[in-house]
Amino acid sequence: MQRAIDLAVENVRLGLGGPFGAVVVRDGIIIGSGANSVTATNDPTAHAEVMAIRAACRSLNAFQLTDCEIYTSCEPCPMCLGAIYWARPARVYFAATRADAAAAGFDDAHIYDELNLALEKRTVPCAQILRDQAQEAFRVWRETTHRIPY
Repeated sequence: MQRAIDLAVENVRLGLGGPFGAVVVRDGIIIGSGANSVTATNDPTAHAEVMAIRAACRSLNAFQLTDCEIYTSCEPCPMCLGAIYWARPARVYFAATRADAAAAGFDDAHIYDELNLALEKRTVPCAQILRDQAQEAFRVWRETTHRIPY
């Protein structure tokens, strides 16, 4: 955990991004690490946890982290939590809370709130279109024998 916190502090001191760091550990060894680089890369998905997951998956040449643990300097935001669930680590540890992040100006409470709203009531309006046409991709997936389930 201390390495994740150190990455967060170093990231801010070097002016590379926000105060967030994360590491992925397997068998006691860090196999992936990341720090928030949203502003440095102009990539809103470049959160510390996502960066660490990407690095760990490259390191393992796999898209799941089932034998791994993730240590993150702060409670994961909804996006990172989604990425974590998709990566399927054994466990996640975090240091600061989402309330601590909000106090520093990183408040994601509105995203949690938005998830419970009807599509048309969300801040970023969402609408479903072309559902019937989209079914073709699922049909092809079900019929393909070379697919890799995840």
